[in-house]
Amino acid sequence: MQTFKTAKRNPRLIADRFFGLIKGDLALVEEEFEHQANSNIQVIKYLGDYLRASGGKRVRPSLLLLANKTVGGDASDESVIRLATVMEMLHTATLVHDDIIDNADTRRNQTSINSRFGNQTAVLMGDWLYMSAFETSLKERSLAILDILTELTRKMTEGELIQLTMLGRTDISETNYFDILQRKTAYLFSACSEIGAILGNASQEEQQALRNYGINLGTAFQLADDLFDFTSKKEVIGKAAGTDLIEGKVTLPLILLVESDPSYIKMLETIMFDGDYKGSAREDLLAGLESSGALEKTKEIAHDFAGKARKNLELFPKTEYRLALEEIPTFMIERSK
Repeated sequence: MQTFKTAKRNPRLIADRFFGLIKGDLALVEEEFEHQANSNIQVIKYLGDYLRASGGKRVRPSLLLLANKTVGGDASDESVIRLATVMEMLHTATLVHDDIIDNADTRRNQTSINSRFGNQTAVLMGDWLYMSAFETSLKERSLAILDILTELTRKMTEGELIQLTMLGRTDISETNYFDILQRKTAYLFSACSEIGAILGNASQEEQQALRNYGINLGTAFQLADDLFDFTSKKEVIGKAAGTDLIEGKVTLPLILLVESDPSYIKMLETIMFDGDYKGSAREDLLAGLESSGALEKTKEIAHDFAGKARKNLELFPKTEYRLALEEIPTFMIERSK
């Protein structure tokens, strides 16, 4: 059995190890994704290939695969591979639609599909991915899984709609923020974990534990992403730093900053109104985030949720797969900036 103790302070090594455990299964997911996107309609095939080629870490299907193995399932089983692919297709569909809403020019360091092919094409491709994902999931003939996927899609859509009503506002509460975060991000992580458990014939207690694990992990993941939006380089996060605020999104670091010093409200409003950082605005804002402790506090909260995620795994045997799930939160928060 592999151990992960030496990896704790090296996010890249953590990633190599937990992805290494399921390398063969992830290859099958890639093959299935290619198969699902291989439409006889030429434009769909081309767009599907373009999206797949954009890469991504495949964190969500990996989570389903590892959850399945943690409960003693066979992750190379056809149903497991199929559902892991479904989760990546759903995730890709949300990215396509998010980029349209945000008028994003890039995604994962390449031209976004809406920027390259137009909004109309991107909307329809996102819809096609959603419908293809549900068509594939129907082959399982599992009402429990369909219930999870239906609720997940509804919550993600609600999260996007709620966020639209909050754009440009500086009076967002932490409650508002976490509600949107969980709907848009955490429930997808939760669904991946729970479906992996269901496919492994896990008990209700085990399913609940992995469902909660996914919620806590997804929350930690998004908190880290919101932190990286101010601290990371473009090549790491696949977009320019600070773009969330330009798009009118006030995330937890900014909520904490305003709570600490309301005088920053005017600066935030100006940046959102201008749709750009003018002069020294970006540097001044980052200095305020650092001096106020907002960045460090956000990281502490992310680690709190990571700790909760690890605690959710305590009822499972200490296999290499459980240990991998335990280390994923560290990878999420400490990955290279």
